[in-house]
Amino acid sequence: MEFPHRHWLSTILNSVLVTRKVTMRYLSSLWIVLFLALSLVAQQPASRRDKGAATPPPKIEFSTRLPTEEIVNAFLQQMFGYDSTLTWKVADIRPSEASGLAKVTIVVSSPQGQQVSVLYVTSDGQHALSGELIPFGSRPFDADRIQLEKGITGPSRGPAKAPATIVEFSDLQCPHCKEAQPILEKLMSEEPNVRLVFQNFPLAIPSHDWAAKGAAYADCVGVASTDAFWKYIHDVYDAQTAIAAANADEKLTALADQEGLKGADIAACAAQPDTTARVEKSVALGKAVKITGTPTLFVNGRKIENVAGIPYDVFKKLVDFAIKDAGEQPAAAK
Repeated sequence: MEFPHRHWLSTILNSVLVTRKVTMRYLSSLWIVLFLALSLVAQQPASRRDKGAATPPPKIEFSTRLPTEEIVNAFLQQMFGYDSTLTWKVADIRPSEASGLAKVTIVVSSPQGQQVSVLYVTSDGQHALSGELIPFGSRPFDADRIQLEKGITGPSRGPAKAPATIVEFSDLQCPHCKEAQPILEKLMSEEPNVRLVFQNFPLAIPSHDWAAKGAAYADCVGVASTDAFWKYIHDVYDAQTAIAAANADEKLTALADQEGLKGADIAACAAQPDTTARVEKSVALGKAVKITGTPTLFVNGRKIENVAGIPYDVFKKLVDFAIKDAGEQPAAAK
């Protein structure tokens, strides 16, 4: 999952706020030590943790049940003030989709990059959960499935009326998106009852300095030729390490020429405001279904964030289940 060192902040927060196992790709020894230290502190009796605490902590004052930015910053100072290399910004505070919780989005920066993390704060202001809320109910994936069906605009392959639709949100500069492509190719070659839809989701982070331009070129190639599009994105993934911000236009134009398109026309299209608007609309759709990194797939609405980390047979079973489940649902529920 590409979102610079995506889970390191969540791991620290989880060790204090919740008991939860987090899969991490980039966990350094520093974070391991910190995790263990915080876990040991949490297991000690209160008298050993803070002998001077004779009275309960002051209750946090809320405005309309939302924590103030001042309170959030004070919390973050307590959490991360020990490390002078870390800085943070409170990006958003709003009611969450779950009743009774405030959703606080923060961006923490380190020498390694930026990390977006979300806290869910209880209405009394005394506790927080770090991580992701997941849907619940008898049909937990239907809300995202319906929203995606209404919003997808990207190139697709496979039957238009396939019982299973995979929506892939990707960033052409993302190495993990590149890793996902052979898995999707294998699935599409083996399963005729699947439609695959590609949605641009370039990450707006410093380390992805040509991702937005890559998305614009890919969008224009998709408008010009759906068949050429699938070959084009594979060409871009293959050339990923040779592309940089300084040579992106040259490389991306040449790859369009390579697929039989007029590269100059694709380059001109990529610079148009309409193209930017289409890419932004795709990103907005991804954010609406709570994407925080790439690649993220949705199989009939079921979110899969790290397809390269899932055994292929498990991924195939998920798709087969979606096909079977779609066939068992009444037409009105589809």
